[in-house]
Amino acid sequence: MMPAHLARSGSTNQSLSLIFFIMVCMCVPAGTTGAQSIEEARTLYTEGRFAEAADLAPSLDTSEGYALAANSLVIYSYHMAPDGEKESLLRRAIELARKAIRLDNSNPEAHLQLAHATGRLAQVTGTWEALNEGYAGQVREAIEEALRLAPNMAAAHLSLATWHAGVVVAGFMAGVLYDASEEDALAHFERSLELAPHEKIVLLEYALGLLALDADDNRAKARDLLERAITFPAKDAYDRILHQKAVEQLAALDGG
Repeated sequence: MMPAHLARSGSTNQSLSLIFFIMVCMCVPAGTTGAQSIEEARTLYTEGRFAEAADLAPSLDTSEGYALAANSLVIYSYHMAPDGEKESLLRRAIELARKAIRLDNSNPEAHLQLAHATGRLAQVTGTWEALNEGYAGQVREAIEEALRLAPNMAAAHLSLATWHAGVVVAGFMAGVLYDASEEDALAHFERSLELAPHEKIVLLEYALGLLALDADDNRAKARDLLERAITFPAKDAYDRILHQKAVEQLAALDGG
């Protein structure tokens, strides 16, 4: 529920935190069935009223509603909430995603939102707690379950691509420990682009991943992806956030 979000050298602490830097996945809530209240929650999400969407959607007590709430809350906590509130909000988002899974273990969006929230929590709490709690493994497990349930889910391919890229950038030992590779990162980036070629989140995160892996060699392709990202109109409030990030990244790339 997205979204953006690097050098091979550097301290272990700085590098490992990058594992979770781009875990914003595409975060498009699944399905549109159900009562009117889910549509109301989706409208709040579309308008950028993420905290309100996160409050309303759980009242449905459905897997779909809890997944939407988790996604909304992660976006709100990452982009809008004060720093002192982020951790508690993300822990609540994890619980919402787990409720979505308990109600419907076959809902791939629920598993993806668990990865989304856990990745952001790891980023907020810091490297050592992330390592102690095994967040990296939990994130990958949740993404792979989403892909098992929905092999053509662009958001899940994007999330797994950024996971691989982040671990590779963290260094050789991290890559060995978590069985990550640049080849897998690129393969999943390409697959997500095939499945969703007009999505800003895919174009932006693919560009960021390329720059993380090798900014010099991948500069031209990253620029092309960013330029494409800003040509498509924003579909909702979250897309507008992504659009601005793409504009800023393109400016930084051209100025660097």
